[in-house]
Amino acid sequence: MDHFPFAMLLLVLLFYCTKTIAQPAQAPAPAGPTNITKILEKAGQFNMFIRLLSITQVGDQINTQLNNSNQGLTVFAPADNAFSSLKSGTLNSLSDQQKVALVQFHVLPTFLSVSQFQTVSNPLRTQAGNNENGQFPLNVTTSGNQVNVSTGVDDATVANTIYTDNQLAVYQVDKVLLPLSIFASPAPVPAPAALAKSKKKSPAADAPVSGSDDAPADASGTIDLAMHGMLMVVPLGVIITRWL
Repeated sequence: MDHFPFAMLLLVLLFYCTKTIAQPAQAPAPAGPTNITKILEKAGQFNMFIRLLSITQVGDQINTQLNNSNQGLTVFAPADNAFSSLKSGTLNSLSDQQKVALVQFHVLPTFLSVSQFQTVSNPLRTQAGNNENGQFPLNVTTSGNQVNVSTGVDDATVANTIYTDNQLAVYQVDKVLLPLSIFASPAPVPAPAALAKSKKKSPAADAPVSGSDDAPADASGTIDLAMHGMLMVVPLGVIITRWL
């Protein structure tokens, strides 16, 4: 009788162990293709950047590149408050081609981890174009754990890491990265006073040219007459007497 409770306990344990083993293991959720839009949607506060990725179709290009090649990418994603700090009408003033360049300027064609920013060579190449002709320069500097990004127009800071794997890195930046080729300040227009001064004739320009027919009489009472290439100085009184 003393062994009966022990035997019952063994039977109960055997029953639960058998039931657990018989249940199939739960299959892991299938990994879907990488999608930059879904990553940003999950992070929140990136509605304007998501919209630009959509209307310029750069988002589709990023997804296609990530899922059909082994090439890595790095994306700097400005949050909605970064777009709010832009001057009113900035985006609306851009052409469709400029909007594409603006979004591509936030994408690097290589994967960069946070630690790699400390050793990367400047200027960085973006998908917007060549960085050597001064149109799309992008420079990164680090100070401790802080990463700063400079475009030649504005300076931004990497606020945090939104997403990273071995192929894609997405970092939040606190400002919209403005490329120099689109947002460079135009050359200053000369002031009206400076223009008027430059157009004003100098006293030397108003002086008569030697030998000109309009040459006035000088103080000595003589005038110059050009005859057959010869210069003659005749007293003014002689001419007046002859005409009288």
